[in-house]
Amino acid sequence: MFNPKHYRDKAAEYSERGKTANGPDQAHEFRQLQKSFAALADNEQWLADNHQSTVSIPQQDRSNGATIAEEEEHILRCLGAALIMQWNTVPTKLRRELFDNASSMGELLQTAELRARIARFLHRHEDDVG
Repeated sequence: MFNPKHYRDKAAEYSERGKTANGPDQAHEFRQLQKSFAALADNEQWLADNHQSTVSIPQQDRSNGATIAEEEEHILRCLGAALIMQWNTVPTKLRRELFDNASSMGELLQTAELRARIARFLHRHEDDVG
């Protein structure tokens, strides 16, 4: 897991790389990366400083005593099912991006297999919703 120091180190690295950039486009890219990592460091620091005051679900309030991981998996399954129900109404470009992102969620060496499985799933269910 990343921590604020790691993000600040990356921000400093990109700040230094920006000083020796090969042209204004590359310098701009390094500045953007530096800003992004600085923002991530700030966010991680805020989370670390305010952990006690963030909202969390007490263990006894969780449905059926589920762990956080089980609860999140259930939520992701519900979101995935909702997306599949609306798949045919999603713009083609967004469908392609979602397909590509989903395909990259597995192990790197099994990406092609996962892409094929997702494609077969979508094809099997393309007529399930109107």
